[in-house]
Amino acid sequence: MAKLLDMMFGMLSKQRAYAGNAWEAHRERPATEYATGHNDSREIVRVNPVAQLLSSEDILLELDVSTKESVFEEVGRLFERRHGLPRAQVVESLNEREKLGSTGLGQGVALPHARIKNLTQAVAAFVRLKLPIAFDAPDAKPVWAMLILLVPEHATEEHLQILAEFAQMFGDSRFRERLRTCDDAASVHQLMSDWPTA
Repeated sequence: MAKLLDMMFGMLSKQRAYAGNAWEAHRERPATEYATGHNDSREIVRVNPVAQLLSSEDILLELDVSTKESVFEEVGRLFERRHGLPRAQVVESLNEREKLGSTGLGQGVALPHARIKNLTQAVAAFVRLKLPIAFDAPDAKPVWAMLILLVPEHATEEHLQILAEFAQMFGDSRFRERLRTCDDAASVHQLMSDWPTA
């Protein structure tokens, strides 16, 4: 598992096949599942990590920037204001991660992520850009939406699963289309919280 974590948070993300129908085919478990019930009865409960990691205040819409570095600067300010994280540390960590390989998934979305020293639990932010920007994605398409995930320095299997579930969410073409048309942060948060039933 340690090797898998290093791959996910290191250089692997650019190499994974998310383009076209191949990406759509890997959405078999869109949310964390656990069983509840009494005696022999079992009820599957789907827990979407977005509801726990994001609030409307963690969402930036129509951000008017032209480079990924500018996105990270704005996100750094957001994390500093919302979670008390040093802006410079967030920006540097995200930029260093991008040097290992683009976190663009294809289809216009990206999942920038980084380990942060002294961070105790995962935090996230969502950004929808006013205009798409170059991101060196596998399909060469510019990025218009990104979910930024910061995790503790010693990332766990839970954090890997969170990242994978976000990737599955963005792999849903219907979800992406609805995400483009949300009018405000509250609508985006509701859409994400309701996925995959939305």
